[in-house]
Amino acid sequence: MKQTFCIIAASLILLGCATTGIPYPLDTCIVSENKLDSMGKPVRIVHEGQEIKFCCKPCIKKFKKDPAKYLVRLKK
Repeated sequence: MKQTFCIIAASLILLGCATTGIPYPLDTCIVSENKLDSMGKPVRIVHEGQEIKFCCKPCIKKFKKDPAKYLVRLKK
């Protein structure tokens, strides 16, 4: 019983990490560089384990066309 509980608990922890990702460090949209919340509630995705936040849904499409172009902004 104890082993089953541990396995379930570990799975839930890992699942949470997979859906959350590494926290997004910026207070601006990775694509437009507008302040998050400037166009309503920010939109978020997890890309290769990294949480990414956008000011609006159209920025997601731009990001997905060329993620490398925008991901360099996380390293500044």
